[in-house]
Amino acid sequence: MLEYNRSQAVLYALFWAFSRNPVYYDFSDIGGDCTNFVSQSLYAGSGVMNFTPTFGWYFISTNDRSPSWTGVEFLYNFLTTNEGPGPFGEEVDLNDVQLGDVIQLSFDGESYTHTMIVTGIRPRYRGARRILISAHSYDARNRPLSTYDYELIRTVHILGVGEPES
Repeated sequence: MLEYNRSQAVLYALFWAFSRNPVYYDFSDIGGDCTNFVSQSLYAGSGVMNFTPTFGWYFISTNDRSPSWTGVEFLYNFLTTNEGPGPFGEEVDLNDVQLGDVIQLSFDGESYTHTMIVTGIRPRYRGARRILISAHSYDARNRPLSTYDYELIRTVHILGVGEPES
């Protein structure tokens, strides 16, 4: 198991929060760019993609990527079940998230449709007031999570990174 570099993930997210890395396609006009952005940040902190067809987590090009690279539900499923290469994690309580962890929101109380990355922690607070996020689609850089109007929330704490296949 490799260590997840939280500071690299956060630095990447803060740098690209209001712009787009030209290495990756910008999905803003075709469903949103939030999960793509978080995947890029996770990759900056992990350095390992999982090239398993369909169920992996990778981006080679706009037309050659895994569903989990850009899909909210698919990313959650990958992170919480991954036993191969790439980042993996577990769902935790909001008060247990750390820098570089993933937060997903449901605005209708039925399906999760927005992915964000934790880029700041305010230790004097608890709950949503404690967390600062960065995101695309609704571009944000260190925005307080408490300013979002959502029905459901889930958080994924990144535990580590599975080593690449040789």
